Amino acid sequence: MFRITKEFHFSASHQLKKLPSEHPCARLHGHNYVVEVELSGETLDENGFVRDYHDLAVFKRYIDDTFDHRHLNDVFGHDAVTAEWLARHFYEWCRMRLPEISAVRVSETPKTWAEYRP
Repeated sequence: MFRITKEFHFSASHQLKKLPSEHPCARLHGHNYVVEVELSGETLDENGFVRDYHDLAVFKRYIDDTFDHRHLNDVFGHDAVTAEWLARHFYEWCRMRLPEISAVRVSETPKTWAEYRP
């Protein structure tokens, strides 16, 4: 199995309102998110790629146009926008456009990652 990954970045705020008020994530706060998209395939195309990295420009545009410098609660219309939830959302978005998608990882801090891999 061949695997490739590409990393994307955006900054956004959110608030996890269902948490107890003393929890720091219950307050309005922001992150410099890192999203890692993984594609995989049993074979390579005629150019020797799982997928041309250039084809991931559509995902970068989606990230930049929809999420960068936005309040994620407003973007999604709910108050449970966690890294785990974002990983699954990005996976599902990619699955409709990039059939080689195998996993998505989302980081809110340099030491934490959430991954969605069906």
